[in-house]
Amino acid sequence: MVRLYFKYLGMMIKSQLEYRKTFLLLVCSQMLSSFTCLAAIFFMFDKFGNINGYKFEEVIICFIVSFFAFSIVECLFRGLDKFEDIISDGTFDRILTRPRPILFQVVSSKIEISKIGRMLLSIVALIAVLANQPQLLQWDKLLTIFNMILGTCILYSSIFIVRAGICFYTTQGLEIMNIFTDGVRDLTQYPLDIYGETIKKIFTFVIPAALVNYYPFVYLIGRDTNIINMFCPLFVVILLIPSLIFWKIGVRKYRSVGS
Repeated sequence: MVRLYFKYLGMMIKSQLEYRKTFLLLVCSQMLSSFTCLAAIFFMFDKFGNINGYKFEEVIICFIVSFFAFSIVECLFRGLDKFEDIISDGTFDRILTRPRPILFQVVSSKIEISKIGRMLLSIVALIAVLANQPQLLQWDKLLTIFNMILGTCILYSSIFIVRAGICFYTTQGLEIMNIFTDGVRDLTQYPLDIYGETIKKIFTFVIPAALVNYYPFVYLIGRDTNIINMFCPLFVVILLIPSLIFWKIGVRKYRSVGS
């Protein structure tokens, strides 16, 4: 299965690099879009100094994790993000006839490498942060950053699966689901406690974004020494269970829309 996925990935890369100028322009536009978000955060801190006691060099870590993870999921799970097209043009009917896992085929049906613009900017920003904050080079801090990125990828993947599952009932995707994709991405650019205790609880127990954002972050910057916070992002994997159940129920209830 892994070999097949990488074969799909190689084919997608080759096809998208056929138009290299277009590819480079798309990557540059993604980087520019993310850079404007980063610049907005910088200018805000330049004006106000801190938010709820957090400094720019601390909050930038949240930005890096959120955008880096989102770019990975948006790049590799584009098939789920555009699942309404797969249903409406009859492609899903063909997928059902193939002897491979359905979710795997949907995920690998559309991979957009041009979405790595955000990832490249995030990597540059991360290198700059680590260079300016050597205390983050300790093994536990680096592991925490890795766990935050991994957990955020799992969180976004789960949201994308639910978003795709809704298409079984609506055929077309619902714009309201952007609240849970782009909205969560933008929200987690900052530590969640700056929005108030109620918001932090909602994003701890309903949509567990705080597990990949706030709790490991306060451990990372030394505000909390509880080592459990370092592994909080890994608990998000539990969210995959209801997401996959919802997906499977949708597949069983699917009725062909024709082509």
